[in-house]
Amino acid sequence: MSDVSTIAICDYEGSSYRTEFWEGQGREFEDRAERIALRHLLPSTGRRLVEVGAGFGRLVDLYAHFEEVILLDYSRSMLQEARERLGPNPRIVYVAANSYQMPLSSSAVDTVVMVRVAHHLADIPQALRELARVLCAGGILVMEYANKRHLKAMVRYIIGRQRWSPFILDPYEFAPLNFDFHPTWMGQRLREAGFRIEKERAVSHLRSGLLKRWLPGKVLAQVDGWLQRPGAAVKLAPSVFVRARRPGSSTVLPEVYFRCPTCGIEPLAPGPAGILCPACRHLWPLREGIYDFKSPNGST
Repeated sequence: MSDVSTIAICDYEGSSYRTEFWEGQGREFEDRAERIALRHLLPSTGRRLVEVGAGFGRLVDLYAHFEEVILLDYSRSMLQEARERLGPNPRIVYVAANSYQMPLSSSAVDTVVMVRVAHHLADIPQALRELARVLCAGGILVMEYANKRHLKAMVRYIIGRQRWSPFILDPYEFAPLNFDFHPTWMGQRLREAGFRIEKERAVSHLRSGLLKRWLPGKVLAQVDGWLQRPGAAVKLAPSVFVRARRPGSSTVLPEVYFRCPTCGIEPLAPGPAGILCPACRHLWPLREGIYDFKSPNGST
């Protein structure tokens, strides 16, 4: 298995992301605009979906047409918020894990969603390879990334208000573990990971504090929705959503779908205390309804 232990991880454990960034923070427009994009890109039906970096479950209502939903995040506290907010639901499985080495067996899901996560990933190629591994043949990836080459960045660079060039392909780290990506570069990485891009949407064209003070978020999001599809041709918005497919076809997903992130044994069935790997004897505990793969609860 690939060694991912040296890749830096952005950990939201114990943060107040839900209340400090979303709720009551004037981001109705961003939430509505992203939902418009997702409704156009998500498959109309599905057996099992995993949202990578699900946080407090902001988008889970969009997955009502899936039989099973896995909310995966590195932060246990964020997943606990999601459980408390969403209430009991046998369709939803909560997993605390590293997205570079997910505890899901190969071809475990038919849909992967990753929104507002890529900009925290220091190793996009490894992350995309892992997404491709857990996705069945013919499965769909819907992901979002922060666009380096958006209109405001280009204007600021041309008039000398910013040093870094939005036209250079390499990712730009504007703060520790916060990256912007050039669309051409991201497209290359998706194809290298074995994905075929089917659709794209440019999102949040109207992300402006001034506009949000003048107009309701609902109105701005409706206009942004009209711009998303034609805007994908030039990608001048700060956010890009992509729908990509893993080639092939598959009609059956495994009923048992956990995997040991330490030694790679799969599939593993959950027990009342969690998930025990018969090979390396690590027990990955079930704590307050969350499968905890951040660290094993010792060996047996």
